[in-house]
Amino acid sequence: MIKKVLIANRGECALSILRSAKELGIETLVIYSKADAYQSYIYIADEAVCIGDKFSKDTYLNMDAIITCAIEKGCDAIHPGYGFLSESYEFAKKVCDAGLIFIGPSPNLIKLMGDKIGAKNLMEDIKVPVAKAHSLDGESKEEILEICDKIGYPIILKARSGGGGKGMRRVDSPENLFHYIDLSKAEAKASFGDERIFIEKFIENPRHIEVQVLSDGNKFLHLYERECSLQRNNQKILEEAPCNFISDELKEKLYKASLDCVRATGYLGAGTVEFLVDKDENFYFCEMNTRLQVEHAVTEMITGLDIIKEQFRIASGLGLSINQEDVKVSGHAIEVRINALDPMKDFTPSSGKINFLFTPGGVDTRFESAIYKGLEIPIYYDSMIGKIIVKDQRRLSAIKKLRRAIEETMIDGIETNLGFMYSILFDLDFIRGNISTNFIREKETDLLKRMKEVRDNVT
Repeated sequence: MIKKVLIANRGECALSILRSAKELGIETLVIYSKADAYQSYIYIADEAVCIGDKFSKDTYLNMDAIITCAIEKGCDAIHPGYGFLSESYEFAKKVCDAGLIFIGPSPNLIKLMGDKIGAKNLMEDIKVPVAKAHSLDGESKEEILEICDKIGYPIILKARSGGGGKGMRRVDSPENLFHYIDLSKAEAKASFGDERIFIEKFIENPRHIEVQVLSDGNKFLHLYERECSLQRNNQKILEEAPCNFISDELKEKLYKASLDCVRATGYLGAGTVEFLVDKDENFYFCEMNTRLQVEHAVTEMITGLDIIKEQFRIASGLGLSINQEDVKVSGHAIEVRINALDPMKDFTPSSGKINFLFTPGGVDTRFESAIYKGLEIPIYYDSMIGKIIVKDQRRLSAIKKLRRAIEETMIDGIETNLGFMYSILFDLDFIRGNISTNFIREKETDLLKRMKEVRDNVT
């Protein structure tokens, strides 16, 4: 088993990894920036090192500083978590070249699946459906217009490297095509250091379904599916498992396609294979995330497994502790992300000191966060400050439990999106499962209105 791990992340992600490592008897080293100097996990870890000032480029994205710290402090492994360097081929290679264990798949596999066009080509080779796509590699404007006409509008522009909705733009007609191409390239360059983009057929009103996979090279497991259709600006805000609104036949196809991908690539570790599903249950491979996911907790809730512990076992060469037949689904889990944003001001990021905090509890209620009373929320990083995950025997019961959990949660001193998330839980289309990736875009005005009405009644 790995003896000492450097956790190259922050916030609730770092805390989750730290907890699993401690339960396995692995010594923990956390890094932090000056802006994160009072994060709670710093005091829980076996050791903590300030890695730099405030900005990500100097701290959580500083590859050489992180690896040097790991070596100097006697670590034998680095866990990248999610975001930051978790899907960086260059970082994974540097870690391995330094003689350390990178807790994730091989650098070459990260590179392969990180290239969205390469990943699509691979999936086509193993007979998994993909949406029509074309990479932009220096074509003239006339050629690009011809490509788009051939694919058929609407189209979507996507970054070839990275994810998280960065660089994505829907285009409905040729009029604004080249303006959006310029915007997509600029955002992709700023987010991933790679301005390459590709054009893909836009699937109207799809569900976003993903399959959690684990592999140690001998065992290839799926941990069933997650429904991740509720997104704002192409970023997930609510996830649940399992999905009650697709057929068992389709689920089996998604499991098979995901495991075919794992076997074809020789994948090692935890990963997620993502699909878009249309109203007729046609499905299309979207991408593979070669890392831990923010929403891994909903899968843990319905399976009773600790995915991070399995990551440590695989990286240590011990293999998975379970077989496919051991993985059972129990109940229904839903997760909402808590973001320091002000929904009434166009979801502007919010920062400041948390003056008061009360967190939810109760049976099968999980509050994943590193925040506490008195903590300063910095402006330098992603706005997510935590997650609430609940489980109950049925979906409607889980919805009611999540409403109660949000009602209990009190965070004073900063604005959060919890009121907005609460309003979603009363929407009839959401309750009935009539959702797609366009749900928030179509209903945002009504949801904000409902949020304001609730807030005004309370105050």
